[in-house]
Amino acid sequence: MKCIGNYQLGKTIGSGTFGKVKLAVHIPTQQTVAIKIMNKSRMVDIVDIERVQRELHILKIVRHPNIIMLYEVFETNKYIFIVMEYCQKELFSYIVKNKKVPEVNACALFQQLLSGIEYLHKLKIVHRDIKPENLLIKGRIKIVDFGLSNTYDDLLKTACGSPCYAAPEMISGKLYSGLKADIWSSGVVLFVMLCGYLPFEDANTNQLYKKILSANYKVPNFLSSDAVDVLKFILNPDPDDRPNIDQIRKHPWFNLYKTSFQIKQGILIGQHKIPIDNNVVSQVEKLGYTKKYIYQCLCSNQHNDVTTAYYLLLDQIIQSGGQTCADIASDQFQAQLIELNSQTAKSEIKINMTMEDEKQDTITMNNTTNYSQKSIKQKIKQNRKISHV
Repeated sequence: MKCIGNYQLGKTIGSGTFGKVKLAVHIPTQQTVAIKIMNKSRMVDIVDIERVQRELHILKIVRHPNIIMLYEVFETNKYIFIVMEYCQKELFSYIVKNKKVPEVNACALFQQLLSGIEYLHKLKIVHRDIKPENLLIKGRIKIVDFGLSNTYDDLLKTACGSPCYAAPEMISGKLYSGLKADIWSSGVVLFVMLCGYLPFEDANTNQLYKKILSANYKVPNFLSSDAVDVLKFILNPDPDDRPNIDQIRKHPWFNLYKTSFQIKQGILIGQHKIPIDNNVVSQVEKLGYTKKYIYQCLCSNQHNDVTTAYYLLLDQIIQSGGQTCADIASDQFQAQLIELNSQTAKSEIKINMTMEDEKQDTITMNNTTNYSQKSIKQKIKQNRKISHV
């Protein structure tokens, strides 16, 4: 097998806008990762470069149980290597295999999806491409693929994403709220989980848009009345009347699945102290790094070989059922975050998108070609380009 840096590359497990995704083994820890390999020659436009830089920046500032984790980024003259958390399952494949998801299970997954979305919105980030193909499962939902994501201060105007999951106001070419658009898409995902098919489908794009604009869909008779009601509640074609996440969490169906923290919190980089497991630090020391340097890298939210080794070893403990103070999904840590967030609730969170603090990760792009996204699967997916109606 071919090696690149600290990684032994394995089979290809997916394809993306500018390249492929490979399974790999992190040699120092022997843990499995996913590496997105981006071909610089495929990036011709400044828009392509900005999209990649924006995606990387977002991945570096998020830390949430329901969002995929970025470990590190490195490059050669021809390629950019983005090393990320590996998840074995995809929500799309899970739905196809099981036809549909039982309501209690769908409720649990939906709570996790909204947890990740709410966290992103706190950071003024909108995903704009929420769909089952961009939701992986590793014990819990993990939101992936931030290629179409953006930050916002006001309304947005660029229509993007997959038409079947796009909000009415987005496909109609109006200025739209990214928050409300993400909530609509999450509602479509919920529909697909519960019913096993898309609420809006048509081979004719114009007819598809008409169905979306009028929220014209049919529900199967096996759904509970609360499930039917929550879908109607979320899939409101008028964004002004569409509920926010706080309103959704008060709906009876949302409370079908009982858990200590239905909406989990994430770390706000720069405001919250990153939890560190001293035992894992000791393991990383054995790889040849000083304790001082390890702590320095972790506390400053670096994404390098040191932090990669640490988080892979930490994840090994968590996945094997071990207890650690650094597990941000644990009830104990969630309780601490809620207390911290209540103290900073009045302070507005602003994300600096200048990239000036990431000079060590500057990416040099070569001349490239435009990419036309290929469909990975056909069954519950129509990735035709959105045209305004």
